[in-house]
Amino acid sequence: MLAEDGVLLREGLIGLLARFGHEVVAAVGDADALLAAVAEHAPDVVVTDVRMPPGFQDEGLHAAVRLRERTPGLPVLVLSQYVQRSYAGELLDSGDGSGVGYLLKDRVGQVEEFEAALREVAGGGTVVDPEVVRQLLRRRRDPLERLTAREREVLALVAEGRSNAAVAARLVVSEAAVGKHIGNILGKLDLPPESGTHRRVLAVLTYLRS
Repeated sequence: MLAEDGVLLREGLIGLLARFGHEVVAAVGDADALLAAVAEHAPDVVVTDVRMPPGFQDEGLHAAVRLRERTPGLPVLVLSQYVQRSYAGELLDSGDGSGVGYLLKDRVGQVEEFEAALREVAGGGTVVDPEVVRQLLRRRRDPLERLTAREREVLALVAEGRSNAAVAARLVVSEAAVGKHIGNILGKLDLPPESGTHRRVLAVLTYLRS
């Protein structure tokens, strides 16, 4: 069972899987269709992208978690352009942790490695990209530990609701310096610019949780 919204990549994966003797029982382009198709076809293994319609956020990964909740033994291999940590931990912890994989799409270019990973997951094994492991381990540490003392000070003032100008006045620095500190903070907290998110608010929430 294959779920990938990019038509070219989806068709390419179908061809690649067929080349290695796998039968693609269905190939879909969104998370809802994935859930429906798995219920209909009961596949041996699911390969899914993370970002899919309608929101292009983490719909595929969320669907994978739901599938594993419904059928703990269902093998699922997730492919992603980047590490989406919101559900990655849940996916890898689902069931007893067997029959699950998370690879970055760069690995698909290494055909034999990708196919070996698919067979490993289908057989009940666990395959996780080293970069996924690194980021998940980093998440479990205090996210603020990467900030300098000054950056922590700036974030604390932002958490009080102060504007950049107010932070600059309080610290007796320029607004440009404050802007640079905030940019560094957002980068160190792994908050890349994305539509539909307010990174400043997310940074404050991270600070409050810590």
